[in-house]
Amino acid sequence: MAPGGAVDEVVIPIEREIRARRALVEDTRASIMSFLPLFEAAQVAHENKNRFEVLNDLSKVRIAIADLTTRARSEILTAQPGGAREEGILAEAAPRDRAALERGVKMRVLYQHTARFGLGTGEYVDRITHLGAEVRTLDDHFSRLLVFDDEAAVISVPDDPLAATIVRETNVVAFIRETYERLWLAADPFTMAFRAGSEITDDIRQAIVRLLMEGMTDASIALRLGMSVRTCRRHIADVMVELGAQSRFQAGYLWAMRARRNSA
Repeated sequence: MAPGGAVDEVVIPIEREIRARRALVEDTRASIMSFLPLFEAAQVAHENKNRFEVLNDLSKVRIAIADLTTRARSEILTAQPGGAREEGILAEAAPRDRAALERGVKMRVLYQHTARFGLGTGEYVDRITHLGAEVRTLDDHFSRLLVFDDEAAVISVPDDPLAATIVRETNVVAFIRETYERLWLAADPFTMAFRAGSEITDDIRQAIVRLLMEGMTDASIALRLGMSVRTCRRHIADVMVELGAQSRFQAGYLWAMRARRNSA
């Protein structure tokens, strides 16, 4: 057979098969790449879930906090409003926090002033401060939150005390940390002197009078100051008797006058 005929008989079928396979490759590539938008959407959803995760079960929230505490390397910031802490919560937190402090993690804890009068809370504060933690208190209400290093934060979910949101988006974590720092600078140290004597201090009285003058209800004041409504009403009555006030507005005026005389 002449070479030209051999080419037609041998080479051309091979070329035809190569073209067919190339076409198959292009079709396969196009078919696979058609899934790219779905893949990218799934990746974004996965990343968003990792950055913002809402936990609606308290047991899952506690597990997440325990895990983040164990993984913390440099600092843990905690803001816990609502007055004295429950004994069960403190018992759960104590060994976990002690382990973090003993491995060199810095810890700052922020409570409301009313937490000073909880015996269990005071004992817990004594233990962690002896290990190097810092604890301060504020008179007004603030949001519940925790910050672990600069990597993650746990924030409360409005109207659901059993839920929390885990935030791992670094810019949002930085914003939460800055918010905490502002609260910290305005707070007072939690010392033994605050826990001695009566169950109300001048700064709590002052906060009560200020909120009375703003026209807030007893229930709203109690929520803001981290105490029960019954306790709040008793303090309001005591303050008004102490000042000889006949109205809430008059209580504010008399308190301001007394403060002015004391500072003169």
